[in-house]
Amino acid sequence: MYRPLSLFIGLRYTRAKRRNHFISFISLTSILGLTLGVAVLIVVLSVMNGFDRELQNRILGMVSHANIWQQGGVEDWRGVVAKAKTTPDVLAAAPFVQLQGMLSNRGAVTGAFVVGIEPDYERKVSILPEHMSGGQIENLQEGSFNIVVGAGIARKLGLAIGDKVTLVLPEATVSPAGVLPRFKRFTVVGMFKVGAEIDDMMAYVSLGDAQRIAKMKGTVQGVRLKVTDLMRAEEIATGLVKQLSEGAFWATDWTRTYGNLFQAIKLEKTMMGLLLMLIVAVAAFNIVSSLVMVVTDKKADIAILRTLGAGPRTVMAIFMVQGTFIGLVGTVVGTLLGVTVALTITDFAKWLEDVLHQELFKQYFVNYLPSELRMEHVVTVVIAAFMMSFLATIYPALRASKVQPAEALRYE
Repeated sequence: MYRPLSLFIGLRYTRAKRRNHFISFISLTSILGLTLGVAVLIVVLSVMNGFDRELQNRILGMVSHANIWQQGGVEDWRGVVAKAKTTPDVLAAAPFVQLQGMLSNRGAVTGAFVVGIEPDYERKVSILPEHMSGGQIENLQEGSFNIVVGAGIARKLGLAIGDKVTLVLPEATVSPAGVLPRFKRFTVVGMFKVGAEIDDMMAYVSLGDAQRIAKMKGTVQGVRLKVTDLMRAEEIATGLVKQLSEGAFWATDWTRTYGNLFQAIKLEKTMMGLLLMLIVAVAAFNIVSSLVMVVTDKKADIAILRTLGAGPRTVMAIFMVQGTFIGLVGTVVGTLLGVTVALTITDFAKWLEDVLHQELFKQYFVNYLPSELRMEHVVTVVIAAFMMSFLATIYPALRASKVQPAEALRYE
C-alpha cells in the first residue's frame, strides 16, 4: 500500500528500532504528559460543572426564578396565577408574603426571612418538599401558627420539632407598658436542609398567618414564577406583566439577588479552565523539546535524505507527522481517560468514603462529589490540545528542514 515518504518515516521515528530506544522514550513521555493534561482538564471541568449544577438547583430551586409585584400588594393573586399558567415557558406560580425579622429561642437570636406560602402551590415551584429533614409543609395551615425552619436556624437556636420559637418583627406597637416590638410565637412543625446558605436564613409559615402578621388581609406581596429557562427568566416575567393590563405590575428575576454569585462561579470556572490548560501547554512544550532532540539525533539521517533528493518540505513534513502523531495519540487517550473518570468519579468517591469510613464532603453543601460531563467542554479541550500539539511541531520541523547535508555528514 502506498504511503507518502514523510508519513512513513515520521511514523517510523515514533517507534523503537534497534538503537533508537531513546527516541521512543521521548515520544512516550510526551504522549503521557499530554494524556494527563487532557484527562485532568476534562475531570476538573466536569466536577466544577457538577458543583455548579447542584448550587443552581438547590438555591434557585428554593428562591424565585422571577417575581410579579403590584403596587400595594397583589389583590387578585389567583387571577395572576391562572394567567401565569397559560403563559408559555412558565411551569408554575405561587403566592407569597415575605417577613423579615429575628427568631428567638431560649436567649439565642438569629435573623431570618420568613415566607408565607400555600403548601399546595409551593410544592409546584420549589424543591422544599423534597428536602424536608423532618415534618411536612402540609402542616402549615392558616391559624395554626406553625413554622418550618432551615437546618442552620434550628442548629443556631437549638430547635427540635414541637418547640416554640418567637418571631420578632422590626415594627413597634404602643401598649400600656410603652413602645414594644411586635412578636409572635410559632410552633416548629418541620425542618428542611438543602445544604446551602438558605438553611441559615429561611423559614416558612402559612400564607394566611403571614397575611395576618403583615396586615395584608386578602392580598399578597407577590407571585413567584418557575420558568423553563433560567437565562430567560426576566424576558418571560416581563412578557407576563404585559398581559396583566389592570394594575401597576412589575417583574424582577433571580439575577438581582443571586446573579453576582453565579457570575462569580462562572468566572471561577473559566479561570480554572484556563489555568489547567497550562498543563496541556506544558505538555505541548514537551513535544517541542523532544522533537528538537530528535532532530539533533537524526541529523545524519536528514542529510542522507537530502542527498537522495528529499526537499526541505519533505523533511519538515516528516517531523510534523511525528509531532502530530504524538499529539493525536495523547489527546485521544487523554480524552478517553478523562471521560471515563468524569463519568465514574462520583461512584469512586462514594466507594472511597465507604473504605475509609469517612465523610469526605461533609463540610460542603453537598455530601457527595458531583460530576456533570458536558460534550461542548470535551470538544473544546480536544481541539485546543490538538492545535497546541500541532503548533508545537512547527519550530522543530523548520529547524530540521534547514539542516545542510555537508555540515551534518562532515564528522560521520
